[in-house]
Amino acid sequence: MVEKKRPDTRFGLAEVSGPSMVPTLLHGDRLLVRYGAVVRPGAVVVLRHPFQQDLLVVKRAVERRPGGWWVLGDNPYNATGDSTDYGTVPEELVLATAVLRLRPLPGGQRSLRAWLSWGASALRPLRADSSASSRLRAR
Repeated sequence: MVEKKRPDTRFGLAEVSGPSMVPTLLHGDRLLVRYGAVVRPGAVVVLRHPFQQDLLVVKRAVERRPGGWWVLGDNPYNATGDSTDYGTVPEELVLATAVLRLRPLPGGQRSLRAWLSWGASALRPLRADSSASSRLRAR
């Protein structure tokens, strides 16, 4: 994940890389993130990897546990790089919550239908999804 943040701002941009959040987020999606926002179960969050703190990752905050947050990816076929590997993530490593997802423009698409399809799905708010939280908790 690549992060762009101006000093002293509460919002920033992040770019998703990797398949761990499919189908919610795809490789190349951009996120508008809010730093210091209250994390709720089901929220998509940006955090520092507990074992490799120069690495930023995007996961879903499933539930609050003693010592921090239990986070998981949405992709059931890519169950690595989340709390099943590194346990509870300390609160201070959770940096931001995702507010909005923007899909990149389609490359090479010239038809009006392709542009309209992209326009209808390109910009989506990301809210805390308690149903996703309970579904992931059951995994």
